[in-house]
Amino acid sequence: MSGTSRQVVLALGSNLGDRLARIQAGIDQLAAAPGLRLAAVSAIFETAPVGGPAQPDYLNAVLLGDSDLPASSILGYCQAAERALGRVRNEHWGPRTLDVDLIACDDEVSSDPVLTLPHPRAHLRAFVLAPWLDVDPAAHLVGFGSVADLLAKADRTGVTRLAGARLEVPKARGVRGVAPPQASTDVVPAQE
Repeated sequence: MSGTSRQVVLALGSNLGDRLARIQAGIDQLAAAPGLRLAAVSAIFETAPVGGPAQPDYLNAVLLGDSDLPASSILGYCQAAERALGRVRNEHWGPRTLDVDLIACDDEVSSDPVLTLPHPRAHLRAFVLAPWLDVDPAAHLVGFGSVADLLAKADRTGVTRLAGARLEVPKARGVRGVAPPQASTDVVPAQE
């Protein structure tokens, strides 16, 4: 453990099956992770795929929280949530049941090839920036500046806020018998 609570920003996406239900199930999985406290989730955005093969559109959201866990542990929770929801990694940037990316862990900077922080492409991706700005209008990405300024420069083609759909951060309830800690959330994304 690092010993100091830090804000964590996670980006979630799905483009296979019941996309909204899969993202909510991913949030529920993360809420049950010891040491990861979820605070808020953005609105849902429908987005065209970026890179990779032809595939269905995504639903995307950003989850905020806090944790005193090392970023590598948070990444482990993110990857466990992906596996629990059927994610199979056999095609780079291919379709997925659930994708959870650790975008930022406070102001931590790391060039580790297993976990680069902040996420190496977050500053360019409207499908991350739009939901992040939605849930945190004062958001800042270390090394790049304000999320509002980054989104203003990003290509927003194919990124639309989805009306009428909602996600929830579970309130102190356990998932599969594991009681989550009280407070906010930590974020760790798979690095794609």
